[in-house]
Amino acid sequence: MKASPPVPPVPAAARPWSRRLAPALLLAVLAVLPLLPVPEFWITQLNYIGMFALVALGLVLLTGVGGLTSFGQAAFVGVGAYTTALLSARYGLSPWLGLAAGLAITLAIALVLALITLRMSGHYLPLATIAWALSLNFSIANMESLGKYDGLLGVPAIELFGISLADGRAIYYLIWLFAIVGAIAVRNLLDSRPGRAIRALGGATVMAEAMGVSTFRYKVVIFLIAALLASVSGWLFAHVQRTVNPSPFGLKMGIEYLFMAVVGGVSSVWGAFVGAGVFKIIEDQLKELLPALLGSNGNFEIIVLGIVLVLMLKYAPKGLWPSLQGLLSRWWPAAPRERDWEGAAALASRPKPPAGSVLLRVDRLRKQFGGLVAVNDVSFELRAGEIMGLIGPNGAGKSTTFNLVSGVLPATSGELRFAGESITGLPARQIARRGLSRTFQHVKMIADMTVLENVALGGYLRSHSGTAKAMLRLDRAEERRLFAEAESQLRRIGMQDHLHELAGNLALGPQRLMEIARALCADPSLLLLDEPAAGLRHKEKQALAAVLRQLRAEGMSILLVEHDMDFVMGLTDRIVVMEFGTKLIEGTPAEVQASPEVRAAYLGTEH
Repeated sequence: MKASPPVPPVPAAARPWSRRLAPALLLAVLAVLPLLPVPEFWITQLNYIGMFALVALGLVLLTGVGGLTSFGQAAFVGVGAYTTALLSARYGLSPWLGLAAGLAITLAIALVLALITLRMSGHYLPLATIAWALSLNFSIANMESLGKYDGLLGVPAIELFGISLADGRAIYYLIWLFAIVGAIAVRNLLDSRPGRAIRALGGATVMAEAMGVSTFRYKVVIFLIAALLASVSGWLFAHVQRTVNPSPFGLKMGIEYLFMAVVGGVSSVWGAFVGAGVFKIIEDQLKELLPALLGSNGNFEIIVLGIVLVLMLKYAPKGLWPSLQGLLSRWWPAAPRERDWEGAAALASRPKPPAGSVLLRVDRLRKQFGGLVAVNDVSFELRAGEIMGLIGPNGAGKSTTFNLVSGVLPATSGELRFAGESITGLPARQIARRGLSRTFQHVKMIADMTVLENVALGGYLRSHSGTAKAMLRLDRAEERRLFAEAESQLRRIGMQDHLHELAGNLALGPQRLMEIARALCADPSLLLLDEPAAGLRHKEKQALAAVLRQLRAEGMSILLVEHDMDFVMGLTDRIVVMEFGTKLIEGTPAEVQASPEVRAAYLGTEH
């Protein structure tokens, strides 16, 4: 596709000044507020909002981004609180040692729970979180060493550099330091190599696995991070309250933490603070107003909060913070990502197999779904440097064959060999590591990520930065290399003008091109394209064919499924025709076009 001039970086002066000024003003207000003669109640409220926001931050990562609903975060708050209370109140140890011990114990418990429960799906996972939340709370409430239902008293105040933080205004700074640092760390994580993998957990796990991502590993990672954030909140809570008992760590509070995340914006980092603030303020005001209005005491605020949640889900389903952002974007639009990867070093490339060597051998491949044989003992070979087409009528088993070759589905029987190595039975991510990349019949992407970020996910296996480096922002050099490669592949297929557009806003044709760019970003030896020309206009198909021919000239091997016969016949070196899951014929485009068997399969007659 035709080249175009490089996309110029967005100058800093062109970005909305308010986007840079608003966070600075907010931090300045938070910093000076305790120094002003404001009521002590305000400071107390802000302290609780900061502690609640830490837990809600974990739920943003776990539930909003990762799609894993948890009602049990209050139990981890309790672990952090009870650990520091026990060590400091009963054994006289430093609260800072209590923090370290609480994090270690939380990590151990959370890891065991993650390995047990995170393979569950559907409604089973939320039910499992309820079960272990009740179990942990019940255990704490019935342990003699922890004071049973009376809890532990006399928890000392935190000291920092010899200064006591017993006063609410003093510990305010520590609470908000943890809250802001936690928010920045989570935000950094989401804008990174592991962050893009985490963002795929919410509905694109099949695609992520095909790109080499271990989705279960990242589920465990975000589960542990959410638990650790809750534990820190519990540590702060114990030293603010100066006493702990089981009540604040029960299932009710676990539900309320999830409520905060949903109200603020369950997939938004700063929504955690909005949700915590709105919840705490409304709850406290209702406790004062409702008894006066109704003339009796009771937990009426729970009823009103439930009504508020229902209304909010109806009129602001994404939460308050995203809704506010949507309104403000009319006047202060978000600036695109700064293009700072110009001149970045190229990512390492995979050596191409010798031209003409057998790259993929499919031997009597079979897939049964119960009594249905979807792929019936299919065999063929694909050689390095050629383009092979896999064609046949609808329902012939072409896409199922693709899924078997790429490891998305396990084969019932038969053997697959790639570059001389058996890949039979390997999962998709391990096959991807060996140099196979693919697109899908139904486009799989992360709709709320930009085109550039979606394509950069394809380079996952060509990069190495982990979670800790991402949260500390130590991965920027590698990120620049990834984005440079992603832009290069988008430019290769003529989509350089869509770098910063949300993938979900694209039409079907450009989405398919984006998928091809993402697959190319993996630098594969074999590229599997499932209906790549579907949804493209005639000129776009011609341009795509030219790109694929260029890839073949560079040593790329391609296996494609396609219904556009003109596209297939003018592009491929050899074609395999399938019918009802069975291989009908294999040959050159000319041989396939001349075959009466092929005409009968497509037209139902030999004439």
